[in-house]
Amino acid sequence: MAHRKLKLLKRDGFVILDPYEGRISPEEWESLNYLDWKSGGDTNFAVLASADGTDDPRGFWEYGKPDKDGVWTENIQKAPTLKRWVESSGVRYGRVRIIKLNPSSNLEEVQTRFLHQDDNNRLNPDGEGWVVRAWMNLTDDPDSYMVLREDKDDPSTERHIPLLRNAQFLVDTERLWHAVYHPGPEPRYAMITSFESGPELEKWVRARMPK
Repeated sequence: MAHRKLKLLKRDGFVILDPYEGRISPEEWESLNYLDWKSGGDTNFAVLASADGTDDPRGFWEYGKPDKDGVWTENIQKAPTLKRWVESSGVRYGRVRIIKLNPSSNLEEVQTRFLHQDDNNRLNPDGEGWVVRAWMNLTDDPDSYMVLREDKDDPSTERHIPLLRNAQFLVDTERLWHAVYHPGPEPRYAMITSFESGPELEKWVRARMPK
């Protein structure tokens, strides 16, 4: 039995949403505990929800479970707005993290070395919803963008998502190769949430799509 997937992602594998309209204090991401964890560049991660509520950035499969039913960590006490954003979706979520990406001015390195696919659906039972990822960009990074490719070795499949403050988008990161080109000058911060595909997520996405 196949996993349930979103029709909205069938064509491109991603969808750009309207920007988040609220205001989030920088303290909600700057005051967190960050771990030195590399993914697609010079990165650190603050764990907001993990498999068991500990400050562990590893995949949920290390605990014998799919990337669903995340448990809030101590960090979340400093990020109430971000917690409300996740929970107000009404969607089953797994990993929730803040990524801190330090500047990298080499676009070719991003396109060749850092492009990667995620392992979102290991141990995901057949018949349940496919796990995809939602981003909210927290800092204003007008010269930065997410690089997406259907085929890692085919530049003609490349698409870009701008990374302005409060940008929101959803990506099937197990399907698309992705990385962020961030020339800086300051670190870029964004929240990444694993969501389960299904009617609730489709409703949430459609309500935030540009009219």
